[in-house]
Amino acid sequence: MTKPTPTPTEIGHGYDQFADLLDDVWGLNLHHGYWDDLSSSLEEATTKLTDRLSAMLTIRPGARLLDIGCGIGEPAIRLASTHDIEVVGVSISERQIQRANERAAAAGLSDRLSFQYGDAMDLPFPDESFDLVWAMESLHHMPDRWHVISKAAKALKPGGQLAISDFLLVPGAAGAAADAARVHENGGGVLTVVDLEEYLAHLREAGLEPEASEDVSKFTRPSWGKAAERFRALREQALPHIGEAQFEVVLSRFQTFSDESALGYVLLTARKPA
Repeated sequence: MTKPTPTPTEIGHGYDQFADLLDDVWGLNLHHGYWDDLSSSLEEATTKLTDRLSAMLTIRPGARLLDIGCGIGEPAIRLASTHDIEVVGVSISERQIQRANERAAAAGLSDRLSFQYGDAMDLPFPDESFDLVWAMESLHHMPDRWHVISKAAKALKPGGQLAISDFLLVPGAAGAAADAARVHENGGGVLTVVDLEEYLAHLREAGLEPEASEDVSKFTRPSWGKAAERFRALREQALPHIGEAQFEVVLSRFQTFSDESALGYVLLTARKPA
């Protein structure tokens, strides 16, 4: 039986509850890394992935960017400081929002960075409010990623761009349906994946014109093994939070996905017609 997808509220509570542990496993960037050099640190690799996605956009000084699923603000801080833009981030984790705002203040960027509690399924912004919308490894958490993309399209100004990093289905011999079901089951209902052509079709349905796409699966896959190494080393710290049984489940999931050829990763951009 296919496991149900956690609700946004459940995911938000999970991030609130395990915030410190997540920091230790994933670092300040709560997303995968780009490992073209396996000797890179996790921090270097995750920052490199942020930079690869941002390089696919046309980012002009003074632009206004919406970060959907902003985490504790590290990509937003990097984007704002590198490109002199305004960033508004949303998350369903109150703890993440608090920490992101604290980190923006510490970086001296509170005049251009703000973070607020919000559900991406019902974005609290007027239409055509942003030049750019950014969704880095957050759409797989959504009950309906296509609904979120349609909301993102409405939030974009004409001519604006959407940037996405997301998990991707890379079908093998078993076929797309079987591979997608296996990934979803092994992920405890958290990971739902589609192939690139279906992704692009949904972007078009949302009224967006797909631009660049880059399958970076071979460069992001080492992230699972790196996470497993860190998680195993944090066993004593993790057990009070999640218990022995859940610790083994999470560790097994990291190891399984490290070897799962059908679970890929893609960087995408799309533009709203002017």
